Amino acid sequence: MRAAVLGRPIAHSLSPVIHEAGYAAAGLAGWSYTRIECGAEELPALVAGLGPEWAGLSVTMPGKEAALAVADRASPVATAVGAANTLVRRPDGSWYADNTDVTGMVTVLTSAGVRPGGTVTVLGAGGTARAAVAAAAQLGATTVTVVARRPSAVARLRPVGAAVGVDVVAVAWPDAAAHTHADLVVSTVPKGVADPLAAGVDWGPSTVLFDALYDPWPTPLAASALAGGLRVVSGLDLLLAQAVGQFTQFTGVSAPVDAMRTALAGVRR
Repeated sequence: MRAAVLGRPIAHSLSPVIHEAGYAAAGLAGWSYTRIECGAEELPALVAGLGPEWAGLSVTMPGKEAALAVADRASPVATAVGAANTLVRRPDGSWYADNTDVTGMVTVLTSAGVRPGGTVTVLGAGGTARAAVAAAAQLGATTVTVVARRPSAVARLRPVGAAVGVDVVAVAWPDAAAHTHADLVVSTVPKGVADPLAAGVDWGPSTVLFDALYDPWPTPLAASALAGGLRVVSGLDLLLAQAVGQFTQFTGVSAPVDAMRTALAGVRR
């Protein structure tokens, strides 16, 4: 059986390390997991051409919206977010779309001590921010403050908020530091964008920071939080958690989480 991660660029992906370690630990001989360079426009044809040996696909940027569109059925969370990072081949040959980024975020944030119903600030308004809004809803938030450089990007998040029952409140990027006192701060912006905030953040005493980046680590924002004694979750934590959900859906076997975590840690030393 085969599985792969699709995206562009994709050579840097650590997903094969995680999944292959899981196959070995679970005794799934004959299973393989590879990388495939694939843009959003190429995804439908690629998926249509896959044979019955393909069990599933992990989908990263820029193909998550295309993955949802190509699926025959989708989970409620993928539909609400408007994007899928997971395509699962069903026994009848159809494709099922899911978004394990959301469930992965909930898992790692709960483990980090995020309390239900707390205040939430999201930095950025792209694809990862969509998952963050949905995760905030599952964690009991009713309002999410989104700090972004472009108001139009926040406007595109509002339908996601409406679908999951969360009000999305827009804040301009220059005011970002004033909103880092929240119980949960999620940074979804690209490398370097949040670095200037590190000198002026107003962390709350129980703030948990989730920074979706992991290279380089710690980011200046994460270093600031760690210096303040706060709990910090990295993009690697999410990478593992979302892969665990995919592994189980692809194989039908409980994921050997410890082995997968150890393999990932070995690569990042």
